[in-house]
Amino acid sequence: MKLDALIFGGGAAGLWLLDDLHRAGHRALLLEANALGAGQTVASQGIIHGGAKYTLVGKLTGSAKSIRAMPAIWRECLVGGRAPKLIHTRVRSEHCHLWRTESLKGRAAMIGAKRGLQVAPVPLPRVEWPAPLARCPGSVARIDEQVIDPVSFVADLAAQHCERTLKIDWPDGVSIERDFVVLKEADVKLEPRVIVLTAGKGNEAIRARAGLFPDAMQTRPLHMVMARGTLPAINGHCVDGAKTRVTITSATDAEGRTVWLIGGQVAEDGVEMDRDTLINHTKRELTDVIPGLDLAGAEWATYHVDRAEGASQGSRPEDVQILREGSFITAWPTKLALAPQLAARIAEMIGSPEVGGAETLDGPRPDVALPPWEEAVQWT
Repeated sequence: MKLDALIFGGGAAGLWLLDDLHRAGHRALLLEANALGAGQTVASQGIIHGGAKYTLVGKLTGSAKSIRAMPAIWRECLVGGRAPKLIHTRVRSEHCHLWRTESLKGRAAMIGAKRGLQVAPVPLPRVEWPAPLARCPGSVARIDEQVIDPVSFVADLAAQHCERTLKIDWPDGVSIERDFVVLKEADVKLEPRVIVLTAGKGNEAIRARAGLFPDAMQTRPLHMVMARGTLPAINGHCVDGAKTRVTITSATDAEGRTVWLIGGQVAEDGVEMDRDTLINHTKRELTDVIPGLDLAGAEWATYHVDRAEGASQGSRPEDVQILREGSFITAWPTKLALAPQLAARIAEMIGSPEVGGAETLDGPRPDVALPPWEEAVQWT
């Protein structure tokens, strides 16, 4: 079967690219070895960043410049105003809050976060502060960065392209050559003009099978914390200097309990901590940055996630990363919010469709991954 593009990896980047290519008339298929969104996408906090957290140093950084247009693009898609139409993607919150500690560093961060952004923090009068932050000694601002439910986002795009996604037996059931890919179980030979790798951490193994040079990517780990119970809904960041001390987003689990996903500096520091140490550290941080917070009865769990990126000497890349080697394109979006930008750049690299036509292929379809709180087996 001849194709314009064959995509490995069904997270945010792969699915958005599949949608872009299909709408442009390309004959494209997506292969997924596990569940759609497994790994980084469904493990993310779902914030459609607009760059505020990248201006905490007091200037418009490269990261802020690359991401500042993304909230407007996502917002249009989420109401069906542009493709891909994501009208079945749940929006957990229309905005985030940014609050600071009382330190001088916290004050400077709130000023720096206003500069050069399309979605900038708007200081709120105390009467408009959300109830959980009512006792904060610093200031509170609103940022119009939406918080989406990543699982429903993946399910939304997957439903639109069910016949163009295929679950594969990796690594035994796939043979990758320079000009073709063989799916052994289906006895199908795929001949794409371009093979695109958007499998996050899995890109490394696929590249090795394809004979591409090693050391093209890096991973930066996080150790995230979850709390569940009768917690107030909150979405946002507490800033202190150039750091986001904690980032909290709220979801609801299958039993109707509020679940907090807690990242930021605690998740960075937590890489060096065991589970119990990190949970205790996070409790102390939360009660410090949210005065009066009642954590009685809350249950706790943690999970690990590796942020996969193109090699950047261990530092966080400022933009999407795309590596082209002949007919292979390896891509990393860096952030969930940058998936549209990554897809647009790859589509431009691929150019006009040459094969076109129907791209359906019979076989098993991948499921959508569960969120981390439904996967966790150990709650304290």
